Amino acid sequence: MSERLNDLEERRQAALNAGTERAVARQHEKGKMLARERIEYLLDEDSFHELDMLARHRAHDVGLDERPYTDGIITGWGTIDGRKVFVASQDFTVFGGALGEVFAEKMHKIMDLAESVGAPMIGLNDGAGARIQEGVVSLAGYGGIFRRNVQASGVIPQISVILGPCAGGAVYSPAMTDFIFMVRDSSHMFITGPDVVKTVTGEEVTLEELGGAGSHSTKSGVASFVGADEQSVLDDVKYLLSFLPSNNLDTAPTLIDGDDPDRDCPELREILPDSANVPYDMKAVIAEVVDDHEFLEYHAGWAGSIVCGFGRVDGRSVGIVGNQPMVMAGVLDIESSEKAARFVRFCDAFNLPLLTFVDVPGFLPGVDQEHGGIIRHGAKLLYAYCEATVPRVQVITRKAYGGAYVVMDSKSVGCDVSFAWPTAELAVMGPQGAVEILNRRELQQAADPDARKAELVDDYTEKYANPYVAAERGIVDAVIDPGETRQKVVAAFRMIESKREELPKRKHGNVPL
Repeated sequence: MSERLNDLEERRQAALNAGTERAVARQHEKGKMLARERIEYLLDEDSFHELDMLARHRAHDVGLDERPYTDGIITGWGTIDGRKVFVASQDFTVFGGALGEVFAEKMHKIMDLAESVGAPMIGLNDGAGARIQEGVVSLAGYGGIFRRNVQASGVIPQISVILGPCAGGAVYSPAMTDFIFMVRDSSHMFITGPDVVKTVTGEEVTLEELGGAGSHSTKSGVASFVGADEQSVLDDVKYLLSFLPSNNLDTAPTLIDGDDPDRDCPELREILPDSANVPYDMKAVIAEVVDDHEFLEYHAGWAGSIVCGFGRVDGRSVGIVGNQPMVMAGVLDIESSEKAARFVRFCDAFNLPLLTFVDVPGFLPGVDQEHGGIIRHGAKLLYAYCEATVPRVQVITRKAYGGAYVVMDSKSVGCDVSFAWPTAELAVMGPQGAVEILNRRELQQAADPDARKAELVDDYTEKYANPYVAAERGIVDAVIDPGETRQKVVAAFRMIESKREELPKRKHGNVPL
C-alpha cells in the first residue's frame, strides 16, 4: 500500500505543479496569479475540492508529446462566505490555457454539477482559445460549453472573470453568462485580434483599444465590472455574490439587525434643485434609501443615463434601476435601454425585487437613434418589466414624460406599488413642448409670443405636470414626503413579499432582440 500511496502523492504533486518553471515565472512576471492561487484567494480557506486533477489529454497523434495532469484547467467546488460555489480556473502555464477535448469534458462535468446542485458557476478565464492541434474536437467542446451556458441561464448565477486573453470562440461563453469581470490593462476580449483587423480592414489598433477592460466597460458594454488588479476583481466577485441567491428557487441572503427600516431621510427633501432643468445625482437618492448607503453599481462606466445595481432594503437584496439626470438628463437611449433590460431580466430570474426611481424626460431623439433601432431596443426594457413577476416598487422623483415614463415600470405595465414625490411631473411631454403644440396658433398671433408662452407653460405645469392628476386616478398609489421614501419603500416590499404571479404557459416569449 505504501508504494501505491507514494505513487499517488507523486501524481498529485505533478498535477499541483503542472506548468513548467519557465511558464510559471512568465505568469508572475506579468503580475498575474497562477490558476491555483486565484482559486485559493477566491474561496474560503481549505474549502476547495478538486475534480479531475489527474485528467490528461488523449491526443497522441497530433504532436502533443507532453501530457501534463489537469490538461490546462482546474475544476472543483468550495465555499465563499460559507456558501457553495463551483469554479473552473484556466491555467495559462499548461498549453497556454487552450481548450482541448479533455479540458472541455472537465468543463462540461463541472457545469452540469453546478446546475444540478443549484450553486453559482464561476469561470476564471485566462486562455488562448481552442487548442489548434486538436482541431474540430476543440470546437465541438466549445459547443458543449455554450449549450450548458444557455441551459443554466436563469437557473444559477454564472460569472465570468477575464484574467488574461479571451479570443475567438472563447468569448461567447462569457458573453452568455450573467456578469463579466475584467482587469484593467491585463485582460482582453475580442473575436479577432489586432493583426487580423489590420489585414482585413487596414485599421491599426492596439490590444487594449480593441478589447481591453476600458473599451468593454465604456463602449461595448461587454464588461459588467472592472478592477485595478486581480485581487480587487476577485474581491468584487465575492461582494456581488453576497447579494445573489444560489439559484432560481432560492432567496438571497438576508442581513438581520442592519439599518433601521424606519430611518427618516431628511436629505431627500433638499436634494432636488429649484429648477427642473438642473441635474442632480440619482445615486445619492439611491444611497439614502438603501440599507447602510450600500450600493453595488452594475455597468458603472457604460450607458450612464441609467443607473442599475444591487442594494438591500430591510435586510433583503433588491435590484435597483434609476434614470440618471447627471448624464444626458436621464433620457432612455439604445444603450441604457439594453443595459436596464438585461439587468431587470436577471433580477426577475433570481427572485430579486425591483426598485425603480424615475426621472425621465423621454427617449433620446435623433437620426442615429432611430436608425440604430431605438424602437426595438427600448422595447427590450418594456418587455423586461412587463414580463417580471417579482415584487416591484416605483418612486417618481421628478420628470415622468411620455412613453419613457410608461417603460420605467409604471403601474400600467405591472408595477405593484407606485410612489411619487410632490415634485413629480407626470405628463405626455414637457410643458415647453406641449404648449408649442397645443397653442401654436395662439402663440403666432400673440403680441408678445415669449411672454404668452411663459404664461401658458406656467398654466400647463400647474394643471398637468404634477402628481395629483395621476393620484386622483390611482395611476400613482401615493404622493409622499421625500424624507419618508425609505419607510414607504420598506413597507411596500414587506406587503408584497408574498406576491405570486403566474405567466401564461408557453415555451418562451419572443424578446425584441
